[in-house]
Amino acid sequence: MSRAQRLLDVIQLLRSHRGPVAADRLADELGVSMRTIYPYIETLKGQGAHIDGEAGIGYVLRPGFMLPPLMFSEEEIEALVLVDGLRRSRMSRSESGAERACEDRRRAARRPNRQLR
Repeated sequence: MSRAQRLLDVIQLLRSHRGPVAADRLADELGVSMRTIYPYIETLKGQGAHIDGEAGIGYVLRPGFMLPPLMFSEEEIEALVLVDGLRRSRMSRSESGAERACEDRRRAARRPNRQLR
């Protein structure tokens, strides 16, 4: 499992608990050492996650913290394709660079349940 996946897993574990979660419990659930959890928490805080707590007490993810959507629903894909079609019909030649920059996202949005890069 990659470090990025473990960081996401830490957020998910914190979201699933109402009260403080001790580092040893996080470590057990992730299959890592407690020494690994502390840098993960600091990394997440540095990236904007609102985590309260400290070593020896436990950690809590403040309410309201949301991860950005990683997948689009079918309705969202339809809306993106519609807006994209409107944008393309009104696009000038000078905007063709922006067109090329959006091509990957447009292809991904047309395939349901695909992640954007």
